[in-house]
Amino acid sequence: MTSYGLLVSPSHNRVYAQAAAGLVKAELAVFGERALGGRVRDIEETSIGGVPYVTFSSDPLSETDVRLLSNLSSLYALFEIEGELLRPVELKPLDLFGSDLLTIQKYSGKTNEYFTKLLLNVTAMATDSPMDLVTGRPRLFDPMCGRGTTLNQAMMYGLDAAGMDVDGKDFDAYAAFIKTWLKNNRVKHQAEIAPVRREKAVLGRRLHVTLGASKERYKSGETMEITVVNADALGAGRFFRPGSFDLIVTDAPYGVQHGSRAKGARPGQKAGPRLSRSPVELLDAAVPEWTRLLRRGGAIGISWNTFVGRREELAEILTSSGLEVQDSEAYLGFRHRVDQAISRDLIVARKS
Repeated sequence: MTSYGLLVSPSHNRVYAQAAAGLVKAELAVFGERALGGRVRDIEETSIGGVPYVTFSSDPLSETDVRLLSNLSSLYALFEIEGELLRPVELKPLDLFGSDLLTIQKYSGKTNEYFTKLLLNVTAMATDSPMDLVTGRPRLFDPMCGRGTTLNQAMMYGLDAAGMDVDGKDFDAYAAFIKTWLKNNRVKHQAEIAPVRREKAVLGRRLHVTLGASKERYKSGETMEITVVNADALGAGRFFRPGSFDLIVTDAPYGVQHGSRAKGARPGQKAGPRLSRSPVELLDAAVPEWTRLLRRGGAIGISWNTFVGRREELAEILTSSGLEVQDSEAYLGFRHRVDQAISRDLIVARKS
């Protein structure tokens, strides 16, 4: 067995930094359980030279193993431990663009980008082909995408992604951001916003972006697509085909930010139903619709505020839609404090 040490990335968010080692420890356990055949053992939080590390033992990591582990959410550096010496392991993350794609947006209610990456990762690990995260190209859907944090992480990974949000201001803000970012970074792309019509009625607006990681890839047709619809997530099936996504990754309403209207409401309705702030109420109505969009073997990952919804309630909703909740010890290690009003956790389930 070989010993390894994972240097935890420093976070600008003090509260998240305090939880980061424990979160990446649980994330590593999920990677080991689902993609590395249980070969990752003895996962511990360790201080080396006064700096926090997560250490573990394993058979010597293969190139493919390193490619996978390079994408751990709070990984800053990886070392092979030889006595009192640390031998650097060259990382090979999926990242196609600069980190400013994830960090430059600042607004109230934004989910921490490290946690967004973690949620995407552990959801991908729950599918029937977890290594597709690095060897394939799973397609992602965020039905409550806000200003696109999850979509940007998918783009960073080179994945096709789609999102929905009922808030027109968030839709406009994301459209403005992504078009400006692509232009400023000279990323070859096409972007357009158009109304979505059915039987002469306007159901919402759609932003569609086609881009290439390089000019050469774009010219050769090796592109990725980002699609965002400004409409309610409860009507997702009106905009996307059944079985068209491998991953559904989303932040449920925390009872502080975010929301979704009652079924049948459209963005812009002045006298429409009130926004729901309860994740349980919203997910009970939405999960059956979202499940139809997920392929068999795909997975859904949801984060939520445990102060406004119990894990057992969310598990029951997912199970009643024919999803298999992941409840191993590794998947139960992600609860952490965000602030005095939010205690965040995640739940992941696979469509069998």
